[in-house]
Amino acid sequence: MLRWLVSVLSHSCFISKSDSMFYAVRKGRRTGVYRTWAECQEQVNKFPSASFKKFATEKDAWAFVRGAALGPEQQPEPAGDFAVVYTDGCCSGNGRNRARAGIGVYWGPGHPLNISERLPGRQTNQRAEIHAACKAIEQAKSQNIKKLIIYTDSKFTINGITSWVDNWKTNGWRTSSGGSVINKEDFERLDNLSKDIEIQWMHVPGHAGFRGNEEADRLAREGASKQTS
Repeated sequence: MLRWLVSVLSHSCFISKSDSMFYAVRKGRRTGVYRTWAECQEQVNKFPSASFKKFATEKDAWAFVRGAALGPEQQPEPAGDFAVVYTDGCCSGNGRNRARAGIGVYWGPGHPLNISERLPGRQTNQRAEIHAACKAIEQAKSQNIKKLIIYTDSKFTINGITSWVDNWKTNGWRTSSGGSVINKEDFERLDNLSKDIEIQWMHVPGHAGFRGNEEADRLAREGASKQTS
């Protein structure tokens, strides 16, 4: 009985410690910070020159992903010849008749390409997130940027463009349950824009003190207050 109890307690302590860790993937199928080893392993297993590490805090994990031990108030450094941009979308009254959505694109302090615009068309938060990324890619191409890192707090946008869109196209823009993809036109636009440019999609937690994300959020909220063009 004593051995059994010691075994159970030891196992419980191990699980508790493991669950509190953060797994950072700097280079893999999809970069970012994950809460379980299984999620991390999916991104790095058999990926050439994968770069990943386990941390006790989320802050340290994100610093590793960004390539330097920077505080959250600082901007991540571009990786090699990649340009870095933050995008965000917002929508007040999401799902209601009087909803107002805006997009924000942040390239850096006082950067001439920083954008704050009202979202045209259907006013939803998801559309705003997608169109903010579209705007950033359009701007990058206009500046002849060939490699781009997009930071966004929208896992929906990242998963859509990196994982779901190919299946949607194969299935005639139907979801796995057989329904129509609600944001078909938006993802078609994002998919087309993503051609002829190398993009690394990076998820950053929203409202967590990361300056670039906070600035993109501010621009998006300002955009939502503007009139539609």
